[in-house]
Formats: sequence, C-alpha cells, structure tokens
Amino acid sequence: MHLRRAAAVLLLCAVSACSSGTDAVDVNNGGQFRFVEATPSGELIAVDERGVAPDFGGTLLDGDAFDSAQLAGDVAVVNFWGSWCGPCRVETPEFQEVYDDVQDDGVSFLGINVKDGDQQARAFIDAKAITFPSIFDPRGEVTLAFRDYPPSAIPSTILLDRDGRVAAVYLGAVRQETLRAVLDILLAES
Repeated sequence: MHLRRAAAVLLLCAVSACSSGTDAVDVNNGGQFRFVEATPSGELIAVDERGVAPDFGGTLLDGDAFDSAQLAGDVAVVNFWGSWCGPCRVETPEFQEVYDDVQDDGVSFLGINVKDGDQQARAFIDAKAITFPSIFDPRGEVTLAFRDYPPSAIPSTILLDRDGRVAAVYLGAVRQETLRAVLDILLAES
C-alpha cells in the first residue's frame, strides 16, 4: 500500500511538472517527501560527491530484456520521457542526433518511457526515428529505483560516469549543446 501511494505521489509530481519542474523529490526515509534542488544546467556533481546509480532492468520497447549492467564502463545518458510530454517531442530527436555522434565513443543512451501505452510509446519512437533503446516502464518501477535521484519532471535526464555514478541530474528538457558539453567533460575524465 505504501509503495502504491509513493508511486502515485511521484507520478503526480511527474505529470504536473512536465514542462517546468525545477525541484527533485526525495523519497527516502520511509516514503517521506521533501524537495531538493536539481543540478543546474551544465553543472556536474563533483567526482567525490557522486553516488552509485541503482541496479535496474526491464523490458525494452522492442521486447528485449535490459539490465543496467549493460551500461558498465560507458558514460550513460538515462532519459525519462513520455509521448504525451511536449518538451520530449523536441528533446528526444536532439538526443538522437547526439547519440548518432557519440555512440562509438563509449557513450550509451537509454530511454525510460513512463505513463504511456505500449502502442503510443512505439509510435513515438518510430515517428521520431529513435534508434537508442528505451525501457517500457508504465508502472514506474525504474523511476522508483532512482529514488535517491528521482526524476520528478518529465522529461528528466540522469547522466552516469564510466563508474556507474550519478554525475548530473537534469529536471526538464536538456538542450543539445548542454548535453554535448557535459558528455565531453565526462569522456575526458579518467
């Protein structure tokens, strides 16, 4: 019951913040919520302050299984999106452009589709010609796995360094220039 209530509150926050979210929801301490500031655009979390990302997995929109261990050793861009989200319609094709440029440089992209039907999510991916994988997460299980770095707005993006640590959390749309600059910094880290 508490998990359902926490998921419902998180969903409410996500839906209400689709285009303007600037706060993250911390669901630690038995489901108690408090608001914490998100990482400002273009700013990385200091290396010695980064926390390890949770293990997670799910079923991709193409039906294949996915496990977060597949991201090991890469810089990863984990983007929470929905076909119903206006900013996602702009951001997702821009992410595809960046992905096309960096996929052979040790950068993985992973979408997490939230609060969509299977057909709507697939139609969005097809219409936007998106080639990086997306987990279909209608129940918010992956979102809950990131409870220490929750995406309280859709879109939200979490960047992981090569060691699987959370390097940045962006609530709301991320501009292509910002994403490229941050990826350059993370790729340059040893």
